[in-house]
Amino acid sequence: MTAEASTATAQPGAAKSPPAMARPHGSTAAAGTAAAAPGACTRKDAHPMRDHLSLTDLVTRARNGDTQAWDALVDRYAPLIWSICRRYQLADADADRADHSVWAQLADQLDTIRDPAALPGWLATTTRRECGRILRAAQGTNDAALGPDAQIVPGDHATAAEQELPMAERHMALREAFAHLPPCCQQLIILLTQNPPMSYAEVSARLGIPARSIGPTRRRCLDKLRRYPAIAALISADPRTTG
Repeated sequence: MTAEASTATAQPGAAKSPPAMARPHGSTAAAGTAAAAPGACTRKDAHPMRDHLSLTDLVTRARNGDTQAWDALVDRYAPLIWSICRRYQLADADADRADHSVWAQLADQLDTIRDPAALPGWLATTTRRECGRILRAAQGTNDAALGPDAQIVPGDHATAAEQELPMAERHMALREAFAHLPPCCQQLIILLTQNPPMSYAEVSARLGIPARSIGPTRRRCLDKLRRYPAIAALISADPRTTG
């Protein structure tokens, strides 16, 4: 879970909100952590709207020009878009282009989505189409030459979204849980999941804490992460953890 938490908070190509709908933003949890003072282990509140409103509420508010609701939609489904871009093996710059295009299209068509519950499937289908378009432009080939995975096959959209949404939801839950951790826990988890790994001595020097306290502090931080409601729900729903 530790590595996933780091990935979920520092994924490249974080979604960019269309400027007409919302203020620009990215994955700010990890970035803000770097500036936090060592040992400042006080809980910070993240974004209540992003944590508690239903998809229908977010879509309705975003339609009415609520920029916080739009940002919440972007935060919630950016992992879904990014996971599809990764499956198509797009370079970071191309993934950013696909990401921006998908959100821009949603900004233009948000009023036409009658059922907000269908939004994840719409995002998955639109992202797949955009990834295919970028690949075709780069390779100068048509749909048939790219193979069936790059084509938008009728009836295949729902299956693809069903396969990709659980992973996106897990990353979303991890990002939310990470954002609710105290700054000291955020710093520690980020440093302990670096590649290549940092030694306890390096972590100690960076954070100004005794090396002997790193292990116990890490366990407490991970316990807090696991107790976050969204993470606890995922753990309880996983048959591997319930026996």
